[in-house]
Amino acid sequence: MSETSRQAGRHALPLPLARPFQHPPPRPAGAAPARSETRGQPEPAKQRDAFFDNAKYLAIVLVAMGHAWEPLRGDSRAAAALYITVYTFHMPAFIVISGYFSRSFDASPNRIKRLVTGIAVPYVIFEVAYTFFKRWAGGDPDHPISLLDPWYLTWFLAALFIWRLTTPLWKVVRRPLPLALAIAVLASVSPDIGDDLDLQRVLQFLPFFVLGLVLKPEHFQMVRRREARILAVPVFAMALAVAYWAAPRMNAAWFYRRDSAQELAAPGWSGAVMTLALFGCSLVLVACFFAWVPGRRLWFTVLGAGTLYGYLLHGFLAKGSRFWDWYEADWVHRPLGEITVTLVAGTVITLLCTPPVQRMFRFAMEPEMTWAFKQDVTALAKGSGEARIKKPGREGRAE
Repeated sequence: MSETSRQAGRHALPLPLARPFQHPPPRPAGAAPARSETRGQPEPAKQRDAFFDNAKYLAIVLVAMGHAWEPLRGDSRAAAALYITVYTFHMPAFIVISGYFSRSFDASPNRIKRLVTGIAVPYVIFEVAYTFFKRWAGGDPDHPISLLDPWYLTWFLAALFIWRLTTPLWKVVRRPLPLALAIAVLASVSPDIGDDLDLQRVLQFLPFFVLGLVLKPEHFQMVRRREARILAVPVFAMALAVAYWAAPRMNAAWFYRRDSAQELAAPGWSGAVMTLALFGCSLVLVACFFAWVPGRRLWFTVLGAGTLYGYLLHGFLAKGSRFWDWYEADWVHRPLGEITVTLVAGTVITLLCTPPVQRMFRFAMEPEMTWAFKQDVTALAKGSGEARIKKPGREGRAE
């Protein structure tokens, strides 16, 4: 999927590294002390970066819309073009952000605990929940529970778990991005990798995670300039035109990155070509997407902390809509129906990212599990000592 506050959720992507501490300037004589300097007052909470929260929310909305468009592609070339365009960059954008906020992962005990409780445990819970849902709603009572074969959306949790564990490696190699691209190319021409943990997706999407690891704040500032926003308009228009042309001619499974070239009935060499070509196209559209993301706080900024909730929970409705034949109605396949489906998908995913939903499902998405881990005696002693120094006596208990 942190170092965020409890309200944001531990599974949420961690914030950028804090700036080095600087002593405040001397206070003029007679001036009142700042709030943070007043004894007994807590330090102000660190502010989340509105740009990245906005980007995560908008990316997850596009994920939901893409799932809603999937059954419409056969009857609407426009829907197919939108589907291909969005699938070119929506998950790459989300993965780039995941990599960017994984830069601080160092495999320390606290990071490992957060990785387990925020990624591994939700993976197990939702894999089991999806399995029972498919048995009940999908008419497949024999569908097995397999933690090695992610079903539907849980592949991203398995991938994020693996990617984060490999973060220390990418920090020490000399050319991390070319190496990740080479691994993705080899995966695309290797049909014997198998389906365990959806390793094809893990390896083929790996370059985007590594790209996020090597990006710096100034790179995001570059694509947020006014010139980039203006240039993004014709680029997206061109992408839609190409997608409209390619929709009836191209196998959309290339964008899922879950199969090798041979499994898509294509020659092996085409896997290498498509991997590099799609990486380039995705990189351009991800940059255009970031160029359009607002950097100020808006009404949906707070929802950026709940994107993993929306991602996993909307899967029940996305699959349920197929199981319960919601797309069988003729009006759904008309222009007004397609617009309605799009708006419903955006509304549902928005509601699923809200704080009330986060509180309701926090037991599954970010369980405490203090019973499962050893206590860090050194950290506890350090924390107790700091608390006694700050607040001597009975009032010095840790919050």
